[in-house]
Amino acid sequence: MGRDKVFIIAEAGVNHNGELAVAKQLIDVAADAGVDAVKFQLYRTEELVVAQVPKADYQIRNAKDKTETQFAMLKKLEFNNEQFSELIQYTKLKGIQFLCSAFDLNSIDRLIQWGLTTFKIPSGEIDNLPYLRKIGKLNQRVILSTGMSSLTEVEQALNILLTSGTQRNNITILHCTTEYPAPINEINLKAMVTIRETCNIAVGYSDHTLGIEAAIAAVALGAMIIEKHFTLDKTMLGPDHQASLIPSELKEMVSCIRNIELALGDGIKVPSQTEIRNRDIARKSIVAKRKIMMGEIFTEDNLAIKRAGKGTSPMMWDAVMGQVAQQNYSQDDLI
Repeated sequence: MGRDKVFIIAEAGVNHNGELAVAKQLIDVAADAGVDAVKFQLYRTEELVVAQVPKADYQIRNAKDKTETQFAMLKKLEFNNEQFSELIQYTKLKGIQFLCSAFDLNSIDRLIQWGLTTFKIPSGEIDNLPYLRKIGKLNQRVILSTGMSSLTEVEQALNILLTSGTQRNNITILHCTTEYPAPINEINLKAMVTIRETCNIAVGYSDHTLGIEAAIAAVALGAMIIEKHFTLDKTMLGPDHQASLIPSELKEMVSCIRNIELALGDGIKVPSQTEIRNRDIARKSIVAKRKIMMGEIFTEDNLAIKRAGKGTSPMMWDAVMGQVAQQNYSQDDLI
């Protein structure tokens, strides 16, 4: 069975550090790497988080001010409508798709107003019933990340999307481990296969590990979407930079995924064109072990199996045994 091209999302997220010029540089990098889409994050801080919620450990590690609240950090990274409008147009000019994760209900409305037809649900919203229901009613393409969730929670979220009106073939579920960077021993890529088989749904992988190995392995396991954070420089201050790919790594990941796609093929076991050319050289035929005179009976004493493969197949060995030679053969002549 064949497969479609893997859809590669370069996750810029908030790695623009609140600067429009940096965001445009990230779009440049994504387009140059050959990804299918670049993705940002859309939220209004006041609707996303209460004022005194602390940062996650990884956010504290990558911050200059260790006492800064999550609210203060996110507020500095928030873009307004005008800035996003400029980024959407710039992305179009670069020839790739603009995607954006909405983190609150009003932000979903903004995405609709901007004409987006693919809605990426971040892992933190997988148990947000009003949010899931609102996106489900749109019956657009949905990409659902599943970090921090159990299979039961994945099934519940999927059911909400389906019963709200989204068609199953419009949904892709991404396996994910929500940590930055995610430890390689906690990735559990086989869970992606479990989701596909249990939910009868297309799957992908949102990768937060260091490097590109896990993303490549996910493609080999059947991922149809790969999402990966990237940055201009891992040493930049901000919550996600250290767990992101630099431009050269992003380009390498895209190249590897495209090569893996070619290597996976269509799943039909037949000789390739190059193999057919090599078959006559690598396979063997039944040949005369020694000089055989017409009228002799073929036996194990006068026949052998050797390369090349243009004669009678060794699979006919039993059928040839005991037959009478119809001509003279020299040593190594094909029978």
